[in-house]
Amino acid sequence: MSIRHWPAAERPREKLLEQGAGSLSDAELLAIFLRTGVAGCSAVDLARRLLKEFGSLRALLEADQASFSSHLGLGRAKYAQLQAVLEMARRHLAEQLRRDSALESPQAVRDFLKARLRHEAHEVFACLFLDGRHRALAFEVLFHGSIDSASVYPRQVVKRALAHNAAALILTHNHPSGIAEPSQADRVLTRRLKDALALVDVRVLDHFIVGDGEPLSMAEMGWV
Repeated sequence: MSIRHWPAAERPREKLLEQGAGSLSDAELLAIFLRTGVAGCSAVDLARRLLKEFGSLRALLEADQASFSSHLGLGRAKYAQLQAVLEMARRHLAEQLRRDSALESPQAVRDFLKARLRHEAHEVFACLFLDGRHRALAFEVLFHGSIDSASVYPRQVVKRALAHNAAALILTHNHPSGIAEPSQADRVLTRRLKDALALVDVRVLDHFIVGDGEPLSMAEMGWV
């Protein structure tokens, strides 16, 4: 049976409009994105099939173009559409940080960092530069590869903070393993950067580690 013949309360689009996006399953959300199914398969059935093939919604969203486009019901046009949606979401989160204080919106900071770093296949180190009211000025990925005290250079971090005229910043890096547990090297690096930035009156507010779940705050752990 086609979705248009389903009871209104069971149709994903109508359900979203009546109950909100949070009421929908992963398959129902994906079905709205797909808009149509394929011969003999409704959009919801196709969505369920795709989620099973990819293993999860996250894996589908983070798939590269070749992998994404090789599945039934998808293709280059859908891939481009998905990338546009994801980039709009990232820009929306960035706009929120530019409006609000990072200290007053800790969840907004976590959501933004997850959107920017969780999909990275390798470790990257980045900074969220803030003004005197702790609103976002810029976000920059500064280093790629293994993150330790030898591969992240305080001089470069200080240089970029001064270039943005930042009053404070938030350090962040990802753990591709998915485990957001700080290492001893992470703690040493945080101290080094905090000391270096203090010389130019730039405060380090936090160091977030991004894994599979919620980003871990080293400030909340008492390590900043």
